[in-house]
Amino acid sequence: MNRFTGRNDRGTKRENTEKSAEHRQKECRRAGRRHTGDQQEEQQYGIYRWEDHRREEYPQKEDLPVRSFQGSRQQNARQQANCQRAKQRRDEDFQRRKKKLLRRRKRRSRWRRLRKGLFWLLLVAVIGAGLVSAYLWLSQLSMFRKKIDISKLDKPQWIEEDYIEPNPYSRPQTELEWVNGVVVHYVGNPGTTARQNQSYFNGLAESHKTYASSHFIIGLDGEIIQCIPLDEIAYCSNDRNQDTISIECCHPDDSGEFTQATYESLVRLTKWLCESFKLDSSEDVIRHYDVTGKECPLYYVRNQEAWERFIQDLR
Repeated sequence: MNRFTGRNDRGTKRENTEKSAEHRQKECRRAGRRHTGDQQEEQQYGIYRWEDHRREEYPQKEDLPVRSFQGSRQQNARQQANCQRAKQRRDEDFQRRKKKLLRRRKRRSRWRRLRKGLFWLLLVAVIGAGLVSAYLWLSQLSMFRKKIDISKLDKPQWIEEDYIEPNPYSRPQTELEWVNGVVVHYVGNPGTTARQNQSYFNGLAESHKTYASSHFIIGLDGEIIQCIPLDEIAYCSNDRNQDTISIECCHPDDSGEFTQATYESLVRLTKWLCESFKLDSSEDVIRHYDVTGKECPLYYVRNQEAWERFIQDLR
């Protein structure tokens, strides 16, 4: 009796293990199954084998064919070569996909930079166009027009100065701060000369008939008389007196058509004024008709093509 386990010992541990193995082997043989020991024995000595629960003779060890290791080496070499080729193909395929991915990334990055550049270019163009438009719009306002020093203008010799005496009816001496245009008129008195019309403006100081005057008067022979300094307003263009220079033109008959000499002097004087005050001849040269709707100058209101021809001659 073992005092630790409380059981009867039938032998040593090794003996008990061998007996247990023999017992399991007998049980397997009795049931028609192969035991692990039998399998090892068959593999070692080649005595017999079990198939369909029947014992058949197994060829003896000396009857087994002799194996040739040369074929195995060749097969192993072929397998190794196939593995190397497969690995090489995988590496090539990986490199090809890697290059394709890199090219795609570069293409996307290039398009991204291009879109960003086009966006900034378009934004700069829109902002620039807005600034230019704002500048052009503001430049049309009198408060943003640059004031020109009249004393610095180089006045041509073909202009005769004969200023009207200061008076509230024809020369109030109100300052003309900005020049935004030139207004063309006709005197409305057929056959009168430039000197007669200048005298009429000068006589309003005593007659008090009306408020009227003009910066320039062009006679029938093309003479030009300046009645008002260019830095003072004239009573001639109604709502545009504050920012325009007026020109009165004499005419021989009731049609209001100017003589050739008057027309040539008008073109020359208007060109000089546009150059001196930085005016656009196609937009800043207007008729009295364009301000109030009055038929003045009469001929150029009733004959639009004649006025358009005059604008063309200014260019």
